[in-house]
Amino acid sequence: MSQTLTITLPDSVFKTLTRMAELTYRSVDEVVASTVETTLVSPDLSADLAGELTQMAFLSDKDLWRAARSRLTTEENERMQELLDKRQRIGLSAQEDQEADDLLLRYDRRMLLRAQSMALLKARGHDVSELLPVAA
Repeated sequence: MSQTLTITLPDSVFKTLTRMAELTYRSVDEVVASTVETTLVSPDLSADLAGELTQMAFLSDKDLWRAARSRLTTEENERMQELLDKRQRIGLSAQEDQEADDLLLRYDRRMLLRAQSMALLKARGHDVSELLPVAA
């Protein structure tokens, strides 16, 4: 089911939507609908993260591809795994516990940004299958 909505947009926004529609071989209606759908964020997110996810709709494809490929550094990932393993085995000091929580928050944030980047790229007509994990 869908609803009809009439809105007034500045000329510059409409031109951007029209150009995006042309580049992706879609109608302006489809571009607007997919942009709204992919920029709506959960009210459970912090205001800064929700704002960052929303602003991603205005990034270039090049910047979205870069964000979609971003990961924690090898060192951050190894440290996170080390701390999580130690947490399970013997527990962590207060400082280690805080470090593990900080790393997990950075990991979660990175995953949300990657997912939003992929959703926006897909909505713009790009094949993002190369970014998806390979099933074992």
